[in-house]
Amino acid sequence: MKRLLALLLLAALHGAVPALAQDAKIFDGADIGLGEELIATHQCAACHQKKVGGDGSAIYRPKGRISTAGMLRGMVEQCNTELGLRLFPDEVTAIAAALNRSHYKFPGGIR
Repeated sequence: MKRLLALLLLAALHGAVPALAQDAKIFDGADIGLGEELIATHQCAACHQKKVGGDGSAIYRPKGRISTAGMLRGMVEQCNTELGLRLFPDEVTAIAAALNRSHYKFPGGIR
C-alpha cells in the first residue's frame, strides 16, 4: 500500500512539473495595453484600496499566496466572477499579463 501511494505521489509530481514549466507561457500573445485599459475602466485600484487600504498596491504580494502566473490569472478570474465584470478569457489574461509586468514579474511572462 505504501509503495502504491508513493508511486501515485511520484506520478502526480511528475505531471505537475511540465504544467509549472508551461505556466509562464500563459501570457504569450496577451494584449498588455488592453489589460491596462481594463484595469483603469473597471477601477481595480479603487476596489483594492477598499480591501487593503492605502493606494491598494499592498494587494500585490509576489512572494505571497500568488506564486505562479497561472495563480495570478486565476485571481483575476476570481475578481471577474465576484464582481460580475463579464470579461472574456482573453481580457482576463490581458489584465493578468499587465499585472505580471508591473508587479509580479513571473519568469517567462511578458515584462
